Amino acid sequence: MSSHDAAPGPVPSSSTAPAPGRRTALVTGPTAGIGRSFATQLARAGHDLVLVARDEARLEEVAAGLRAAYGVEVEVLVADLADRDRLRVVEERLRDPARPVDLLVNNAGFGLKGRFLDNDVDTETAMLGVLVTAVMRLTHAALGPMVERGHGGVINVSSVAAFLPRGTYSAAKAWVNSFSEWAAEEYRDRGVTVTALCPGFTRTEFHARMDVGRDSAPGFLWLDADELVAAALADHARGRVYSVPSLQYKAITAVARVVPSRVLQRLQSVGRR
Repeated sequence: MSSHDAAPGPVPSSSTAPAPGRRTALVTGPTAGIGRSFATQLARAGHDLVLVARDEARLEEVAAGLRAAYGVEVEVLVADLADRDRLRVVEERLRDPARPVDLLVNNAGFGLKGRFLDNDVDTETAMLGVLVTAVMRLTHAALGPMVERGHGGVINVSSVAAFLPRGTYSAAKAWVNSFSEWAAEEYRDRGVTVTALCPGFTRTEFHARMDVGRDSAPGFLWLDADELVAAALADHARGRVYSVPSLQYKAITAVARVVPSRVLQRLQSVGRR
């Protein structure tokens, strides 16, 4: 079973384009969980928004709520990021010189409960499309205009799983970490800040969609989405390459760097029940 928060949708609908001269953030997967918290906190801080996901009804509901609560402009793009044609629509929006995007948040998620051979290979491929290809292509589309303007930012939502051997999901997130770390150094002097956010288990719809219960991991490992997003935005503002929320996950990532992979691999059942 998969959890995919950013699948097929109709032609994108656009509602009230962001106003000229104001900061604009594009957030993928903003209808629930971490993505919704990013959208809310950025709107509260005065950012106009471009929201990207596959569920048009939920997108419009979130957009209407943010406009009403914070008086910001919110544009809606309906797109399945695993669909290359729909992905191009979002890329084109990021490149639009008339409507610059100051911050890109690559948050759209895709998770699989089963192990590698338990999953259909096309589903595995779709997951990599969302977690790797979309992140690469959207970052590429955003960086060009940001570098030209001399300012901008990218937050790539990765995972603590990137530091652990947990199949293709971990491999994809390890790629996000490596890519983000490289891009952060490559474009820092060009005025662009790139941050990889590495949360652990978080109280959102993500695990519920995979039919993973809260008892699949110890209670102290579960994080609050609003708190981790606030910490991530603060880390990004400070120019940090990595944002690892909470002391417990900072400790886990530190330990994971020194514990042999064959030992860590024995813990694969955590978070899959």
